[in-house]
Amino acid sequence: MAFDNYFKLEFEAKKVNESFARNTVAMFCTVLKPTLSEINDIKTAVSEAVTNSIVHGYEDKGGKIVLEVGIENNVVDIKVIDNGIGISDIDMAIQPFFTTKTEEEHSGMGFTLMDSFMNTLEVKSNDSGEKGSGLIVHMQKVIRG
Repeated sequence: MAFDNYFKLEFEAKKVNESFARNTVAMFCTVLKPTLSEINDIKTAVSEAVTNSIVHGYEDKGGKIVLEVGIENNVVDIKVIDNGIGISDIDMAIQPFFTTKTEEEHSGMGFTLMDSFMNTLEVKSNDSGEKGSGLIVHMQKVIRG
C-alpha cells in the first residue's frame, strides 16, 4: 500500500512507553477527523499490541519495538513489530482467554480486543516462525469520521 502519510518509530520496550505509542498514533490520525469512538478503538488496539510485545515478547526484560503507521485515503495502517521470543502457535495464541501469564493479571483478551476494535488484524512471525523470531501485529482501521 502506498501511503499519503507515514511514520516509523523505534522505542524501548518499557511499560512507560505504552501510553507514548498509543497517543502518538492517535495524534497522527487526527488529520482524518476520526470520531472519539474511532480514536479510542485505535488507542486500545495499539495499547494492547505494545503491551503484548513488552510483557510477552520481551518478558519485561527490555528490547526494541518498532511502530509503523501509514494513512491512505481514510485507512490507518498500523504495524507493531518486535524481536522478542515470538509465538510458536499463533492460531492458539489469538484465541480468546489464551494466556501464558496465568499467574499474573492477564486475561488473554489482547488479540480479541485488537480484532474487535480494528477492521483487520494479522498476527505473524517476524521471521521464520520459529520461537525467538519476534512478532508483527498488523492492523487497519477505516476512519469514517
